[in-house]
Amino acid sequence: MTSHGGPLVRRLTATAVCIAMTCALGACSSSTSSAGGTDATGAGTGTATTDPGSVAIFTPSDGVTISGNTPLNKWTAFVPELTKALRNRSFPKKSISSSTADSLDEQSRDVQDYVVDRISSKTGSSSSDTTIVVAPVTDPDDTTRQYGDVVSHDGASDATTDDADDETAADRLTSALSLAKENGMHVVMLSDTVPGVVPDAYVRMSTAEAIGKVQATKLVDKLALDKVSKDNPKYVEVLLPYSPDTSGEADDTSATDGSVTGGEAFAAAAFKGVWSVLGPYFASGQAVSLSSTLTSDTTADDWRDVAFVSGKEDTVRAELRGRLGLDDADAKAGTTRIDGIIAMNDYTASGVVDELSDLGYTGSAADINPQITISGIVENITGRKDLVRGKVPDPVKAPSASDGSKDAGDDAKWPIVTGYGAYVDAMPRIVAGQQWMTALEDRATLAEDTAQTCLRLNTVDGNGWRKGLKFLTTTKVNGKNTPTVSVDLLAVSASNLKTALINPGYISLADAGL
Repeated sequence: MTSHGGPLVRRLTATAVCIAMTCALGACSSSTSSAGGTDATGAGTGTATTDPGSVAIFTPSDGVTISGNTPLNKWTAFVPELTKALRNRSFPKKSISSSTADSLDEQSRDVQDYVVDRISSKTGSSSSDTTIVVAPVTDPDDTTRQYGDVVSHDGASDATTDDADDETAADRLTSALSLAKENGMHVVMLSDTVPGVVPDAYVRMSTAEAIGKVQATKLVDKLALDKVSKDNPKYVEVLLPYSPDTSGEADDTSATDGSVTGGEAFAAAAFKGVWSVLGPYFASGQAVSLSSTLTSDTTADDWRDVAFVSGKEDTVRAELRGRLGLDDADAKAGTTRIDGIIAMNDYTASGVVDELSDLGYTGSAADINPQITISGIVENITGRKDLVRGKVPDPVKAPSASDGSKDAGDDAKWPIVTGYGAYVDAMPRIVAGQQWMTALEDRATLAEDTAQTCLRLNTVDGNGWRKGLKFLTTTKVNGKNTPTVSVDLLAVSASNLKTALINPGYISLADAGL
């Protein structure tokens, strides 16, 4: 019997090997060592080899958002980027494999088969030149999917173990990865983790908290909130879409200790990121909420105050009308002043932009503390010279109608709208200044750093593989300090859309509506 037998044979072999492991309680040795030297990047200590070894990549199949829009944060985009980065680091094409799975059950079987095949084909020799890269399959709700597929899912471990089949799949994946490590292979986890496995390295991708924080930061910068007077504050709303837990467990738990799971946990973490930036401005009175959903007494735990059940685009539009006090469905209620709207993702931002247009708001976010005109933005994207405008400071006190200083058109000025996901359909809105910014993973840098990590793991023994990798930080994974790859989110507005998205080939000029 060889490793090239059918799936049933491989899985029976896997079961036998796992049982033997359990009985031996770690009798297997995990790695071999040899003379020290330098690896392909020139770092000292550990083992030097000329063969970079093998990398096997396991990712989820890309999900489908409830809208027709397509975010750039997709596994089908990241895996080719990682493969390219590995090839650039001298990994032969035949030494790189990748597979996708629709379910955790399917993925756990794929990983198990690979590990058993690898062990069987290398009997009596080391497997330390092999790295398994796994992004565990999760089951996010429709709202969380609006942020894209390449995102860490808070509460994901709960989402993947809701029934006996999922628990079996999770156990199988844990056993397969543990077996791999016991036999000297290396494990790199992408985005999420699995219980009971401490990987050699963890690649942290978008977190809900980071998604909220980057939008709030860009809104603060664009509104120049640091220079705003409390006598002339900025009006800001946070629209936080979420899908309520349907099991009833989250509601029961949150009533006593505030804990939540799944999509509710994602929304709660996203608001925590927003409030870590916006909170001080509401406390000082420099920012206020027209709807009073946010006040100086709001805390990071009050996410439900700004949350709404996400569904169709009409749900977003109705929520915005209510926040603005313009929810008279029978008549055009006109406009009221609003300076900034954090929409959380590009799907929600699309509904916000459409509703603002229908309500009669005009202009563009480029007119707020302007640094560049819309025509300058277009010329910048198409390769011509920028047209720069100087900022005009806001008055210390708010203009009033009584002294004639208030322009009747002030209430209809277009606000700043933020989103996330870099949906292709959002690009023309960003060029036009209707949506001020979006954000996404810097997947090229993530791929490069992950590829370098794989190379080091395969070619340098012990902890020496970390030496000189300045991009590595440390986080706890399943209670253990773990080397972590992380890259700041890439914030994109019209002014840097060309350099951030068009030049690297993420989108085309046609995608941007040019």
